[in-house]
Amino acid sequence: MTESNSEAVMLAQEKIEQKPPSMYKILLLNDDFTPMEFVIEVLKIFFSMNQEQATRTMLEVHMEGVGVCGIYSSDIASTKVMQVTEFARKNQHPLRCIMEEN
Repeated sequence: MTESNSEAVMLAQEKIEQKPPSMYKILLLNDDFTPMEFVIEVLKIFFSMNQEQATRTMLEVHMEGVGVCGIYSSDIASTKVMQVTEFARKNQHPLRCIMEEN
């Protein structure tokens, strides 16, 4: 086998073996203590939502008990969960943020 053919075979195998990374939903969980305005602020700061999107998602969290903030790769999702949780704690709110495989 020539060198160029073996390179082509290796490239083809790499394409077959690569699959897209698993994606994770970031969820905010409702509680009876975190103010709605704070949830909207979190959604705007950490998930780049505008006022209308943030309000809609906050109402979903409030009415359904859980709301989807976005879908990200594992590293990004875990970083956002950590950032939201830390921000909530610094502001003395019990807001819970979790991730689950999409």
